[in-house]
Amino acid sequence: MSQTKIGFYGHVKQYHHLKAEIDQAILEVLESGSYVLGPQLVKFEEELAHYMGKREAVGVNSGTDALLLAFLGLGLGAGDEVITTSNTFFATAEAIWLAGATPVFVDCDPRTRNINVTKIEEAITSKTRAIVPVHLYGLPASMPEIAKTAKRHGLFVVEDCAQAIGARGDSFAIGELSDAVCLSFIIQKNLGCFGDGGAVVTDNQQLATEIRKLRNHGSLKRSYHSIGYNSRLDDIHAAVLRVKLKRVDEWSRRRRELAQIYDRGLAGAPLTLPFTPPGYEHVYHLYAIECDLRDELQTHLASKGITALTHYPIAIHQQEGFSWGRPARVHPLPITEKSAACVLSLPMYPELTNQEVERVKEEILNWSTTHQALSERAG
Repeated sequence: MSQTKIGFYGHVKQYHHLKAEIDQAILEVLESGSYVLGPQLVKFEEELAHYMGKREAVGVNSGTDALLLAFLGLGLGAGDEVITTSNTFFATAEAIWLAGATPVFVDCDPRTRNINVTKIEEAITSKTRAIVPVHLYGLPASMPEIAKTAKRHGLFVVEDCAQAIGARGDSFAIGELSDAVCLSFIIQKNLGCFGDGGAVVTDNQQLATEIRKLRNHGSLKRSYHSIGYNSRLDDIHAAVLRVKLKRVDEWSRRRRELAQIYDRGLAGAPLTLPFTPPGYEHVYHLYAIECDLRDELQTHLASKGITALTHYPIAIHQQEGFSWGRPARVHPLPITEKSAACVLSLPMYPELTNQEVERVKEEILNWSTTHQALSERAG
């Protein structure tokens, strides 16, 4: 008898758990007739700002636009350089290019896979205007060190928090040490709507006002425009996000519980497991391991009905379109390239049962034992 499949995403299960509340929230928006820049968006922005401990939140149509409009709102553009990492989703660098600036890639830390703070200083030039740390997989980057470097050189800091809402450092909160935080609400995120969505949160009211203009064709008042974009978070999405925002911390705790099952069960396997510095609160958007035989392990899991995915198997500087329009500046990236070749993300979402995670763990251990035995015989 075949076992039940374990998928990679849990958003349909999540919807079923919250169906009555979500359906009611959507129905209220539909009945209101106010679908764009309406009261649900205003309320969500207020609640999100409060949750993040910031003065302002501005809803936009994607995490990519959150980054782009933050960069434009800060005045970044042609001739400017922005330091970031290459082992992340393409949108981080894409938004830098779209703003007219040039990405500068430095290597990641060998334990956390976040930006290696010891590599930032050597990448700074007279053209550098900003640092964009990515809180990869749900783990905050080393923001105190980044903030010190930025202050010393007069640089902006924009946090790419697409994967890490609700995470904390040992002595800092997300957004506490930066000019702006950019969030993504695409459905698979820890806080996801039913499509694309994003937001910028900040204490800089002038920046928030500029982003509000940019998201709405350069307009704060009907019929008065400058150049901008059509990048608004719709009220239906905002209403769904309001329902889910109340549960983010609960879901983060559950993700940490599941991560502990993986950690304990896979401790002896020939894998590199996620590392969390002492005092940090990881929110495990992804539970990403590294395995030298990544493709073989992924195939084995698939044969057992378990979906594991690669994030990000082609680093940005290795992408065909990475030099879109103009070159990037790339420092040596050995850790980034090694990680790209080995990374594999296991199922991780709050609706997983302990038994399902135990089954994933057991299949990995079975594969590991079998592979080791075959290698010994071949040797």
